[in-house]
Amino acid sequence: MKTNLESLLGIGRKMEHDPAIRIRTTADWLRVRDRDGHVKALVANAAQRGFEERRGRQNIVLKARQMGITTWVAGRFFLRTISRPGTLTLQVAHTREAAESIFQIVQRMWNELPEDLQKGPLARSRANVGQMIFPELESEYRVASACDVGAGRGLSLQNLHCSEVSRWPGDAATTLAGLRAGLAPDGELVLESTPSGAYGAFYEEWCRGVDECEDGGSLVRHFLPWWLEPAYVGAPVATVAISAEETMLVERHGLSGEQIGFRRELERSYGGLRSQEFAEDAETCFRATGSCFFDVDAIERRMAELEPEEISRRGGALVVWFRPSRGCSYIVAVDSAGGGENGDFAAVEVIDRDTGLQCAELQERLRPSELAKVAVEVAKEYHGALIAVERNNHGAAVLAFIETSEKYANVYRQRNEAGWLTTAISKPEMVARVGSLLEQWPEMFLSKRLLSECRTFVGGERGKTGAANGAHDDLVMAMGVGQAVRAEMLRVGSHGSLVNAVR
Repeated sequence: MKTNLESLLGIGRKMEHDPAIRIRTTADWLRVRDRDGHVKALVANAAQRGFEERRGRQNIVLKARQMGITTWVAGRFFLRTISRPGTLTLQVAHTREAAESIFQIVQRMWNELPEDLQKGPLARSRANVGQMIFPELESEYRVASACDVGAGRGLSLQNLHCSEVSRWPGDAATTLAGLRAGLAPDGELVLESTPSGAYGAFYEEWCRGVDECEDGGSLVRHFLPWWLEPAYVGAPVATVAISAEETMLVERHGLSGEQIGFRRELERSYGGLRSQEFAEDAETCFRATGSCFFDVDAIERRMAELEPEEISRRGGALVVWFRPSRGCSYIVAVDSAGGGENGDFAAVEVIDRDTGLQCAELQERLRPSELAKVAVEVAKEYHGALIAVERNNHGAAVLAFIETSEKYANVYRQRNEAGWLTTAISKPEMVARVGSLLEQWPEMFLSKRLLSECRTFVGGERGKTGAANGAHDDLVMAMGVGQAVRAEMLRVGSHGSLVNAVR
């Protein structure tokens, strides 16, 4: 007669290639706490079953809240960890509190295993908050937080689950890249999250995904709308009382009157956040959530219209769309940075003074002295263009190098002081002008890099705006400076360098 361990190891080998066996095995071996607080077998719901039947080696899951995907992935990865010797599994949550909750789920799964396994081959040498080590199997299960510096770095992983990626703090894309680097070539990856705006690491990953598993290297997309969860029902709504929008959902997805009732309860409870917490459509849910400052639809339309850039220099850092034309005047707007390989980018936007058309763009990590040199070179190429440097932070050093080392005189001055000063008063007007131009004259914008930054430029508390976590806004700010200076020149009717202009 087979022991529990022999049965588990045998099933572990079979379940790798058969979704039905995986679904049945989780119900046979794993127990979880349900919504009512009862401990019961992990029987796959519709969302979990749909994911399991379509999953590939790499997966990304866009979902409504509380669909059970985190629990399901934790369960299946836990089974793989204890049924395949030498397995290292890592789950990464968006907060430390969420990581602790996930670990409690896995802890309960271990607690509910047969006693002969707990005291025998699955005895743990370590079981603190976040780590289980099974020395006899040489396997390990870890749960960490994306808040932890270097989470997962240096590990050789067979299973990686990244939870609520759209809400990871800091530079989520860099954190994710570091985790992926530790995943074995045949390892399994699951990225999952509710939507949080049409920007950021999760949104970019979703856009790169595919709807069908084409090969082991493809990131397979799974969309799980709220109505897959059978518990999401409310007071029934009669067919004659539903709106045109509700009728479309009923006809397209077969929703019941009770589900329409639940949807109405969501609208009353969540308001504008309903589409974020209870997604219905894989396209519009991103655009209906988050806090992008600019018009996302205008950005997406313009992105789709743009052709690949043809002229580039400095290894692609400098892109040119329009060379200088006779009789035209230009503004070279500069947003500085400290430089260094891990620092912010320096940005230069060249615009036509009369039309506002974007002519060239530089985005590169440069020290102030290097940026001053490049900016002057570009300005000289564009008929001795006016250089407008944001003088905040490192901008003062850039201006000093332009006027001393480079000896370039055509520099924008504000109240007789070199450079443009971005303040709490001037910034809202700057970015609002960029947004207005994007909506009214999108043909002025030719850079996908700039438009990508516009998509990740968000509004925060008390009217503050800036780049989302892990994103950059140097190009947005350079364009904002350029268009603000251009607007000022048009107002005062000057044809010179504005040395004597007064705001």
